[in-house]
Amino acid sequence: MNRKFWIAGLFVATLAGLGAAIAYLDQKSVVEAAAVQAPRFEVEPMWPKPLPNHWLMGNTIGVSVDSQDHIWVIHRAGSLERMETYAAQTPVASECCKPAPAVLEFDEAGNLIGSWGGKDGPGYVWPASNHGITVDFKGNVWIGGNGRGAVPTGPEEAGNATAAAPAAAPAGPPMLNGRPYYHDSMVMKFTQDGKFLMQIGKAGASQGSNDIENLGLPAKTFIDPKTNELYVADGYGNKRVIVYDAETGKYKRHWGAYGNKPDDKNLGRYKPDDPLAQQFRTPVHCAELSNDNLLYVCDRVNDRIQVFTPDGKFIKEQVIAKNTLGDGAVWDIAFSKDPQQKYIYLADGSNEKVYVMLRESLEVLTSFGDGGRQPGAFYAVHSIATDSKGNIFTTETYRGQRVQKFVYKGLAPVTKKDQGVVWPKTAKSPL
Repeated sequence: MNRKFWIAGLFVATLAGLGAAIAYLDQKSVVEAAAVQAPRFEVEPMWPKPLPNHWLMGNTIGVSVDSQDHIWVIHRAGSLERMETYAAQTPVASECCKPAPAVLEFDEAGNLIGSWGGKDGPGYVWPASNHGITVDFKGNVWIGGNGRGAVPTGPEEAGNATAAAPAAAPAGPPMLNGRPYYHDSMVMKFTQDGKFLMQIGKAGASQGSNDIENLGLPAKTFIDPKTNELYVADGYGNKRVIVYDAETGKYKRHWGAYGNKPDDKNLGRYKPDDPLAQQFRTPVHCAELSNDNLLYVCDRVNDRIQVFTPDGKFIKEQVIAKNTLGDGAVWDIAFSKDPQQKYIYLADGSNEKVYVMLRESLEVLTSFGDGGRQPGAFYAVHSIATDSKGNIFTTETYRGQRVQKFVYKGLAPVTKKDQGVVWPKTAKSPL
């Protein structure tokens, strides 16, 4: 009998020990999960302040922050609907509204403090469909474009031709001399008050992804302050990264996916279960250089980030939301403002969110955002930038037509993989 009691006691003690161990492990998992931290943000619903002059923004297609924490935005006036431009029509149809100039400069409080652009000027032809804006370390303003335009029919050379500005590029490019015709085969450099400084490439002159003189619907630029080299995500027509001297415009180098020589073969539609493509698909949408000299490239429709050295040596890649079709998941990235740039913020205009990622591992820690029109929600979040305080600024293309500010609130434990709309804690959520 004593032996039975002893065995029963041992069994109970063993169960109790197992229970305590499981409880300890559960508690340890909770503690470890809580130890994973990420930057936290809240949308600032009243930023920016209303534009003057009954101005409206169209497809809002780029954002950059300069050394003074001024926020620069570029948009497409030609994408506004007829009823949005009654005040600009002849005869004037109503008091409201009219397109704002293409380039808008805001201060940190959201006041509009500068505006210019959108028309041809002395020595240059404005892009048919401007795309992307970067203010470099010297204060120069760079823009690209992804407008295909109309094939010139007159006797002038294609490289000198102008074209009507479409709201968005059509699916199939027009052809000229057996090649796709791209009006926007250049990037342009201006002062902060809109004075034209330099152009790399000639309008309508692209000869494909190995043409070193011209671009092919370039999406976005980055200027390395250490070398004054211009990196171009090139782009909507071409399938490459190309590098120039930002002062002289002299060609340096270029490459495609995995550091391969790029080609213009049509890869067909992206299919999530296919082997990873050995070339970029269009658009190659961003090329951002980190402080430790790693170049992060947005291969948007292939749903991936590829990482290179500045001379084009492939380092690694990460697929994001691999089942995303259509416009793809990897639209634009910005780095956190700590010296190590520990985090990457990735804008995904198809799934309508911003991912917060560890830069070293490219692991997604959490995300914020959702589809919608209210502050903190997105309609085609397209571009992203950070200021010196760590705040995030985003733009939205298509019918999104706005810029938003997300205030940095410090590091916090990751409790949700998808946070949804990050509405201020002191306000009632609109969703």
